[in-house]
Amino acid sequence: MSQNFDVAVIGLGAMGSAALAELAERGLKVIGFERHYPAHPLGSSHGDSRMIRLAYFEDPSYVPILQRAYAKWRELEQRSGQEVLSVTGVLQIGLPDSDLLRGVLASCALHGLSHEVLDASSTMARFPAFSLDPDEMAILDPEGGFVRPEIAISLQVKRAAAAGAVMHFGETITHIDPGQGGVSVVSNHGRYFAKKVIVATGAWINQLVPRLQGKAKPIRQVVAWYHPKQALNAQQGRMPGFIRDEGPNGAFFGFPAIGSDGVKIGRHLHFNQPLDPDEPNAPVEDEDFTLLDQFAHHRLPTVASFRHKAITCRYTMMPNENFLIDFLPGTDDIIICSACSGHGFKFASVIGEILADLAEKSTTDLPIGLFAFDHHFPG
Repeated sequence: MSQNFDVAVIGLGAMGSAALAELAERGLKVIGFERHYPAHPLGSSHGDSRMIRLAYFEDPSYVPILQRAYAKWRELEQRSGQEVLSVTGVLQIGLPDSDLLRGVLASCALHGLSHEVLDASSTMARFPAFSLDPDEMAILDPEGGFVRPEIAISLQVKRAAAAGAVMHFGETITHIDPGQGGVSVVSNHGRYFAKKVIVATGAWINQLVPRLQGKAKPIRQVVAWYHPKQALNAQQGRMPGFIRDEGPNGAFFGFPAIGSDGVKIGRHLHFNQPLDPDEPNAPVEDEDFTLLDQFAHHRLPTVASFRHKAITCRYTMMPNENFLIDFLPGTDDIIICSACSGHGFKFASVIGEILADLAEKSTTDLPIGLFAFDHHFPG
């Protein structure tokens, strides 16, 4: 078999697997590399649920890309016959002048998004899972819900295979060497050549892109699942997903009961602890349990009553928490995708399309100016 390809995709997590599938279906000769296996627990693409929401507080610029992401997830469902995206609504809770709620309202106003504004008493009457302070309010995004990460990645990998993509699992890329007419990709097993390379390696991005060392920061994240006292209040349809601004205590997020494990809770950035991506996931410690248990008992007393289990995973944070999707400066054949910063999985379906566009034609019609190198590192 020839070792020459149109595109090589390094990292087959959420973004890489979607890009590989898109490229293969466009008829390009592609190869994908993954040092572990699909949806492995050492990355950022496991744990049964990832939130999706349309009323995006981070920046209204994300909304058109999100709308395309929804369409792409539904397309994947239609092709596979499997449910990937479940709409439960997402409730965003905080003080009226919080960045969270002001950002949500700005996105809704700019893009004409459906939403409901609820005071504290109305929120608790309608959604008894939640406990709000009298001066808080909530905004319901009725299109919000969750994506199933393991299923999503499995379907993208199957889609890529069906379209003829070559995939190497258990193979680690050690370096990439730009050259005339393309890029040499060197692994612990051999050398390959591709006209274009997409680097989407998550927590390992610094190892192949030295320019991001000290900038793309892998950190430890912890989530826990709780069994409810009142199971009805935790059911989908009765309890939406949520993001809650706790002021100086950070922002917490969670999901209704999806399976037998119960209600899932986490705090964005957790303790913001850096990690070595080559080391195994660190164990969950007492201070992790204390943080999440206190929030659960205070804010979700009837539906997060008995902790069932907890796991660690990884965020890879950019300094401004926006995505980075762009050609490596000074090259026209190496595309960098560091797309998460703790809020990227929901976009994976459309980021696959964006990466395929960049690899095939060096541009995309989707609005990605916010994700450029120059936006992150001006000058």
